[in-house]
Amino acid sequence: MPSGRAARPKEDHTVPVFEVGEKKYAVDEDGFLEDPAIWNQDVAKDFATTEGVTELTENHWKVINYLRNYYLQFGIAPMIRKLCKETGFKLNEIYEMFPSGPAKGACKLAGLPKPTGCV
Repeated sequence: MPSGRAARPKEDHTVPVFEVGEKKYAVDEDGFLEDPAIWNQDVAKDFATTEGVTELTENHWKVINYLRNYYLQFGIAPMIRKLCKETGFKLNEIYEMFPSGPAKGACKLAGLPKPTGCV
């Protein structure tokens, strides 16, 4: 006997995907990697295209590796002041390397989740 309730359509819980070449990465709604554990240098290179970075230089890797190591140690992204102090780059230099900024660009390339504080 029918219960009188209308059937509900199933909610679509699909995860956004970033595709480059043959590779697919699950990302959040802002394009950050869903699973930071799958990060490697190739992932950073693939994501660089989304942030207007055409080539990852030694300086890019210095910032990316610092962010990555800090995140693995503390579970969060460092504050921007600490990032600048520890890498030796001024804020404007970080913006030159990562046009969308340290929070969006650099953290995304380092495979971190979207920062919630002031990175």
